[in-house]
Amino acid sequence: MAGLSIEYILIVVYAVFLGLIALVLETLARHVRSRSLKMNTAGFTYHADRDIWSCPRDQHLFPTFADSQPGKVIYRAPASACNACRSKAACTDSTTGREIERMEGGTVESGMKRFHRALSLMLLCLSGLLLVVEFFRTPARDARLGLVSLLLVLAAAGWRLMPQLSKADGDGMTPEQR
Repeated sequence: MAGLSIEYILIVVYAVFLGLIALVLETLARHVRSRSLKMNTAGFTYHADRDIWSCPRDQHLFPTFADSQPGKVIYRAPASACNACRSKAACTDSTTGREIERMEGGTVESGMKRFHRALSLMLLCLSGLLLVVEFFRTPARDARLGLVSLLLVLAAAGWRLMPQLSKADGDGMTPEQR
């Protein structure tokens, strides 16, 4: 560290810090989204072969297409089954039967996912910009080599996140994986 300026060290530390914030933000956003999706269907099981959900009392929720919004499927249990169930108070307050909504794409949740992904990418780009500016400011060859290495790591992380930003589908998870 004898030949490195304090500005160089501070910029590298700050760029790495921004990259770590982007990583933490991405991880937390993924965790919160996964937890939110699980809370909506807690205790319910999706059967992909029949495209139905079943509740803990083994009643089935069948798809009804009550909403014309593309990608939105509403599953509903028969009102008679829910109203006669002894667990109704813990499950739903609806008199028309328990509902589960499944959104395929273009939903608020996937919009929030794209927002967090864009924020992570913006932090990575800012970090990369700082490193590029420092690359042109620093005459030392070894210091430039370290900056190029960090830039490659940031580019790999950004490259991994970029295609997922433009996906229109939700999180890529099937209901069984949630």
